[in-house]
Amino acid sequence: MSSKYSLLGLVFSLTAVILVSGCAGPNTSSPEQIKRALAVDTVNSVDEYILGATDVVRVSVWRNEDLSISVPIRPDGKISVPLVGDVQASGRTPDALANDIETKLSAYIREPQVSIVVTSMGSHEYSDRVRVTGAVQQPTSVPHRAGMTVLDMVLTSGGVTPFASPNNSVLYRAVEGEVVAIPIKLDEILSRGDISTNYKLRPGDILTIPERSL
Repeated sequence: MSSKYSLLGLVFSLTAVILVSGCAGPNTSSPEQIKRALAVDTVNSVDEYILGATDVVRVSVWRNEDLSISVPIRPDGKISVPLVGDVQASGRTPDALANDIETKLSAYIREPQVSIVVTSMGSHEYSDRVRVTGAVQQPTSVPHRAGMTVLDMVLTSGGVTPFASPNNSVLYRAVEGEVVAIPIKLDEILSRGDISTNYKLRPGDILTIPERSL
């Protein structure tokens, strides 16, 4: 996924797709789409960390401690830096922000060297979560952890309800701007130990377990 893609926007897109399709039964994607979705990195949500509002950054200027600050990124996406004033931070990588500040500081000090350390990653609080909805004891949203699987999420939610149709479960994953629906044979995982669809989850994934038809 492009590091510049809005992860929070993808979460809303995934939720909308699930709400629209939830009563109509599972409609899974093509084998090619599913193969591509399962091949993406399940550890990281982006190739590079993109700064966003509510993140807190430490701006360090070498040999100029009086210019070094720790500051949150404001809702307008900017931070205030001594000497140079407001600098756009949201939507940029830490390295890009450091380079911009160096350029602006060069008007005041000779060959400034700036480093940016992200000390709080609040902007990814929701986009880096995984969720399970539908016929489970407790619909759940938790922060993503590397290595977590479909089964982990089902157990975290307290298991399926008596009205669930586990083998019709679907994992929704956003890949390059499209939502891919991946079939999950949850009953095979829970009852038969077949873990072929016990896929590792990535940030932003939504697992939905439908109720069986009456």
